[in-house]
Amino acid sequence: MTSRRDRIRAKVMARVEIVAGPLDTPCHIWTGPTSGNTGRGKDYARMCLDGGTMAVHIVMWVLEHGPIPPRKQLDHRCRTRKCVNADHLEMVTHKQNQRRRDEARRFACEEIAA
Repeated sequence: MTSRRDRIRAKVMARVEIVAGPLDTPCHIWTGPTSGNTGRGKDYARMCLDGGTMAVHIVMWVLEHGPIPPRKQLDHRCRTRKCVNADHLEMVTHKQNQRRRDEARRFACEEIAA
């Protein structure tokens, strides 16, 4: 008999495409529904779980590492919002997450200008 954790992981992985990414391990790109393509929280992977809608990267983190403490967030180290590979996530404060986002945007703008 499979555990609930294994069933959830299988449900997620059935909608994942594994592709090369900027880190040493591949990105697990969610091919299912997302939070949409507008607004601040756009393009995050979403799934139905226990009658509610959940962010898939958070589901995968909790499966692999346990609950996220209050005042902590997950940062996609690969900078890919649809990636649900728990190895590409890091628990950070909101301030750290904003700083990393701003640095990534600045770097992307510098590359375009070059």
